[in-house]
Parts: sequence; structure tokens; C-alpha cells
Amino acid sequence: MSIAKRFRFLAFALLAFAVGGVLGSFYLIPTHADDNDSETEENPNPPVRLTIKNGLPTLTITTEEQENAGIIAARLDAAPAQDYVRGFATVLDPVDLADFVNQYRDAQAQIALAKLRLSASEAAYRRAQILYRDQQNVSTAQMQTAESAFDLDSNAFAAAQTRAAAVLASARLAWGDALTQGIANGAASISDLVARRAYLVRVTLPPGLVINTPPAVASALYGVTDVRLSFVSIATTADPKLQGVSYLYTTPAQNLLPGLTLDVSLAASSGTPGLVVPDSAVVWLEGKAWIYERAAPTVFVRRAINPNRAGPRDGYIVTGLAPDARIVIHGAQMLLSEEFRASVPVED
Repeated sequence: MSIAKRFRFLAFALLAFAVGGVLGSFYLIPTHADDNDSETEENPNPPVRLTIKNGLPTLTITTEEQENAGIIAARLDAAPAQDYVRGFATVLDPVDLADFVNQYRDAQAQIALAKLRLSASEAAYRRAQILYRDQQNVSTAQMQTAESAFDLDSNAFAAAQTRAAAVLASARLAWGDALTQGIANGAASISDLVARRAYLVRVTLPPGLVINTPPAVASALYGVTDVRLSFVSIATTADPKLQGVSYLYTTPAQNLLPGLTLDVSLAASSGTPGLVVPDSAVVWLEGKAWIYERAAPTVFVRRAINPNRAGPRDGYIVTGLAPDARIVIHGAQMLLSEEFRASVPVED
């Protein structure tokens, strides 16, 4: 074989070896489909799925993921027969009320002093009249002096009474008849307010709502503390920020301070039966209130609710739910986040 033929044979052999190596390496590399199969075997739980059934967003989420997210669903308590209206309350500073109390006490003291002086001057004047008329032992000048003193003391007594009446009239304009009557009578409840053993609370309803007969007692929440309120009267002024009808209640001081705000529930009238949905179960989206109902162990349906009926505590009375419905009371916000995450399309 010539040298040229040998060279061509060697070049052909090398080329065949190279092609065979490339093809062999191609069959040895695992495919992308194999990777997906292995991942599916390692993670048997399907991802969160979002569907729309009967117009309602429906989430499918595994039991393990529910436990990790702290999602808890439970049956709800039946609503009481009494309907409730939610109000906003402010603990009032008793300084202005105490000022009226002090003014009235001072006026009363002035009345008592003027009355004593009037009693003494009246007795002197009556005695001078008798002596002057019967025995002439009193001169005309002396009788006139006694009469003048009596007139001055009468005017002073009337002025003291007028001042006391003016204080009560001002108090009535500022605080209403009930508290003013308590000031006039020296009621123990007024003393408790002045000494800050109790506080006045102004409860304001949402604009447009009116309770014709305010409840004698109401419940409020300050953080997690229950606050019991006792009705006093309709307020003479409204909260300029809230623009609603206001009522005055009293409450033991507890740990309250003037200026604090409270969430209040007022019994209004007998309502339609329903279930009490706690505030922790409610999520807000597009200005509407929603809850999640667990339709199956791994299926959750988002439903709209009407938040206009306040519950006896921090919650809502909702109609239209089955008595045995299981509503998510913890983790509702997490479900809403998962719903948004699931609705975002995955890019290829």
C-alpha cells in the first residue's frame, strides 16, 4: 500500500472513531423528562391549584401545607337572638365635668353663707319693726339700717341661687340632664368620675345609624380586655371626626386613660339567625369582606360576606352559611396569598 493510501485510511478511521464517541455520549446523557420524573417521585404532593367553580375561587392545598401554614378551620357559634351594631368609643377626660362640679359646690357654699346672713338680718329687721311700732325703743334710722341689711342679704342670697342655677344650666348644655342631675344631687357616680375611679365613654355610631332605645349595658374591647359600659344619656355633642349619633356611657376605670379608643358592640334589635364569624376569619379584597370555607380536607372556597352586622364581640354575624360549615379561623390571609400566587402564570 502506498503512503498516500495509508494516510487516507488512517484519516477515515479517526473520523469514524470521533463520530462514534459523540453518538455514544448523546445516549449516556439523561433527558429533561427523566429529571421531571425524579422530582415527581421525590415530591408526591401536587402544587397549590386554583380553579373557579360556580364563580367562586377554589384552592386545593395539601394537608402538609395546611399544617405548615397554620391553617385551622372550625364550626362557628350560632349568633345570639339580639342583633348588634358596632360603634366607636372614646374615653373622655373628666376635667371639664370636674370644673362644673367645683363651680356648683362653690355656688352651693355661697348660697349656704348667704342664707345664714339673710336669716340673721331678717331676724334683726323683724325685731326692729316690732320695737319701733310698739315701744319706740328703736329709732327710725336704726330700723332703716336693719331693713337695708335685710334687703342686701336677700339680694345676695338670690344672686347665689342664680349663680348655682347658671352653673347647672351650663352643665346641662355640655353634659345633658342625667349628669347635671347627678351634679345637683351630689351623686356618688359623679364623685367617682371626678376622682377617676370611673370614666365617661362617648360611643358614636356609624353615620346614618340611630338606635331609638340605647341598651342599658354594652360591651367594648380594649385590646383583649372586656370593658363593661353602663348607659347614661344621649350625648349633647358628636365626635367631629366620626359624624355619627353619640351616647354617653360610664365604665370602671380599670386600666383605661382619657383619649383611648374602644371597639363597642351595642344591642340594637332582634336579628335574623346566623353564625358569628370572628374577625380573624375575614380577609378584605377590592373593598369587600371574604371568608374561606373548607369544602373538603384539601379544598377551600372563598365566599363573600356582608360585614354590616356586628357580632357581640369583635366579629360579624353572617347569614346563609350552613350550621355545620367549617370556616378558616386562622390562616385566612395565608390562603389569600396562596390564591394570588397560584393565579400568577408560570413562565416557560
